[in-house]
Amino acid sequence: MSSVVEHLVSEIEGMGLEALRKTWRERYGVPPLLQSTLIMRQLVSWRVQAEVMGGLDTTTRRALARSGPIEAEGKHLGVGAKLTRNWQGREVTVVVEEEGFRWDDRIFPSLSAAATAIAGSRWNGPRFFGLRDG
Repeated sequence: MSSVVEHLVSEIEGMGLEALRKTWRERYGVPPLLQSTLIMRQLVSWRVQAEVMGGLDTTTRRALARSGPIEAEGKHLGVGAKLTRNWQGREVTVVVEEEGFRWDDRIFPSLSAAATAIAGSRWNGPRFFGLRDG
């Protein structure tokens, strides 16, 4: 790694979230809407390194392009699958559909979007419905 990159990454390691957003804004435009300082540090560091060292090679880019779109977690259960949970004294059920996840006559693009609507606060959908530990 070049000394310029090492110096920049070293500076990034000491930055807080607002400083990281300011750096991103100055170098790349509108920063990602992240609340995690750690992830933001990793993103800024990677972008700085990619600028200097060239980013992903052609083989890696092709492999990523072949992998196709990421399927929303929970879709693997199959169309028609029902995920049920008791939430604040009531039973809620989300149904896997071709277009996404149906709850309360609405379609959501992800389980997380459905869980957030149900709970009224941000939730990880697979965790909310018991598809993950924790």
